[in-house]
Amino acid sequence: GWKVSMKSGSLSYILPCNRLPVQLMSQVRVYTSNGQKKDLGSQDTNGSARGETLHKVETGQDTTNSGQKQSSPKQPIQVKVKPVLKKREYGPKYTQNNFITGVRAINEFCLKSSDLDQLRKIKRRSPHDDTETFTVYLRSDVEAKSLEVWGSPEALARERKRRKEAEIKYRENLFRNQRLLWEYKEFFGNTKPRSSTAAMFFKGPGKVVMVAICINGLNFFFKLLAWVYTGSASMFSEAIHSLADTCNQALLALGISQSARTPDPSHPYGFTNMRYIASLISGVGIFMMGAGLSWYHGIIGLLHPHPVESLLWAYCILAGSLVSEGATLLVAINEIRRSARAKGLSFYQYVVQSRDPSTNVVLLEDAAAVLSVAVAATCMGLTSLTGNPYYDSVGSLGVGTLLGTVSAFLIYTNTEALLGRSIEPEQLQRLTEFLESDPVVRAIHDVKATDMGMSKVRFKAEVDFDGRVVTRSYLEKQDIEQLLQEIQQVKTLEELEAFMLKHGENIVDTLGAEVDRLEKDLKQRNPDVRHVDLEIL
Repeated sequence: GWKVSMKSGSLSYILPCNRLPVQLMSQVRVYTSNGQKKDLGSQDTNGSARGETLHKVETGQDTTNSGQKQSSPKQPIQVKVKPVLKKREYGPKYTQNNFITGVRAINEFCLKSSDLDQLRKIKRRSPHDDTETFTVYLRSDVEAKSLEVWGSPEALARERKRRKEAEIKYRENLFRNQRLLWEYKEFFGNTKPRSSTAAMFFKGPGKVVMVAICINGLNFFFKLLAWVYTGSASMFSEAIHSLADTCNQALLALGISQSARTPDPSHPYGFTNMRYIASLISGVGIFMMGAGLSWYHGIIGLLHPHPVESLLWAYCILAGSLVSEGATLLVAINEIRRSARAKGLSFYQYVVQSRDPSTNVVLLEDAAAVLSVAVAATCMGLTSLTGNPYYDSVGSLGVGTLLGTVSAFLIYTNTEALLGRSIEPEQLQRLTEFLESDPVVRAIHDVKATDMGMSKVRFKAEVDFDGRVVTRSYLEKQDIEQLLQEIQQVKTLEELEAFMLKHGENIVDTLGAEVDRLEKDLKQRNPDVRHVDLEIL
């Protein structure tokens, strides 16, 4: 660079100065599409003084040599244009093109179905598997129709308020309304066919539970007679055990019948967990009624022993109970083996995972019953041989301990099932690999698969879709020649915006169709998966 001499007082300084950058920086302007310009020249509190100095430098003036002038060609002004699409205010112009379903139009705008017949109908992609398309309406048309029907927005607001108050009043008197509806159905007949609940108790877990109820009820009756006749503490424990089994299995039958109820708005995923709830209560009942009373009677027998009468009838009843309980146990074992074979699981895995809680309860109760009969018979035999009643009381404590162990296992397994445990890692890996193998999926994250009970799985994942594959899928269904003509006709920003809005909405619909396809394929390949939630990243 060249140097400029500047004098300050009696000293002279030789300062380097780059003339060209200073000149360019002082002349650059930036213009945007909205007409605003921005000065990129440096400004500070000493702007006026710096302006004079720059002026001197540019014109070649110097305090020591004013006669010498240096000139340079004037540089052209550089203009940087930044095209920006003006930000849109999405007001009624855009929201009037929103779609609304017929049900929402009737509820939100207080219309009747006949009012919608005169409006424009638009077919859109249906999110449901049973229908390909469904009818929607433009919100602007519905709003205009509501004003035509009610006259003014104020009248529509009053009607909405009146209906809201009526809905609140209806909810407050829900029990009375349900009672009236039940009486109406009983008087006029129910036109909706009901599913036969009784048929559930002739096969599968229902059959096992009904057989157990009948056998344990008879066992309780005969054991109670034997206890009254002999006064044996072990026989009393056996009678209480049979009573507890009968009550618990009646509770299981109630759970099976309730689990068959169809889903409703309050319970969208159905009532299948009622079996686990009934089994959990059954486990608590076994612990409190069976184990508790057996321990109590055994402790009383140890503290206050009394002689035991003839045990002949007790042995006969125990033998009959052993045969009947063993028959029920075989029925439960055969049912679990058949179900485990159908699911591809071992007998032990099926029981531990509590796949069928009702059958598990019958299996464990009958297994405990067979073992307790053996314990009671052994202790009663020792008592009859030695004449010592303490053996009989120890047998009652042994039966109580056995029942307590069974109840603890039932409480644990059913609590785990109700908490929503994950499915097996191998099954989860198969579901993940199936999604990742699809071309439209780039990656999946946050995968969760929850066992909802009774072999029903809820699958959830966040999916990163490949936008290029989705776009190609959309283009394959379009006329490329016509699409190219539309592109060539685009000349302005407004035409470009209209073009992008039209095809952007169609591409989003294509993405929704891909999500529906993945969910349908996932359910078909894995029948246990009943509910699929795929979130788009």
